Amino acid sequence: METYRLTPDGAVATSFRFNSGAADGPVKHIHSVGHAQPDTGNAVWGVQILWPMKAQYVIAYLGADYDQTIVARDARDYVWVMARTPTIPPGTYATLIGHVAALGYDVSKIRKVPQQWPDAAAAASKATE
Repeated sequence: METYRLTPDGAVATSFRFNSGAADGPVKHIHSVGHAQPDTGNAVWGVQILWPMKAQYVIAYLGADYDQTIVARDARDYVWVMARTPTIPPGTYATLIGHVAALGYDVSKIRKVPQQWPDAAAAASKATE
């Protein structure tokens, strides 16, 4: 899960929470700060995870209701298909993957990350950590 917060200086603080190694792996956090590049309509970002390096993130697609997005890179080495909901309807997901293909990515390399806990007990135990 990734969450975003606008900082007073206009940057975007990002917190990425994930299970390391497996769905039931230990919970880890990565924090980063993003800055929109000037004259890009806020579509191109420099995201700093480790100082002084910044990774390029390009908002390549944004749903009309801000419900889905595709974050890409000019290098075509990473791409993220994200949504505000844990799952995306299959037809919508196929359309998003079509957008990714049109951007020049090899979509056969895309890995869809499971968004559901293996069982309710695991979810409950993770919620209390």
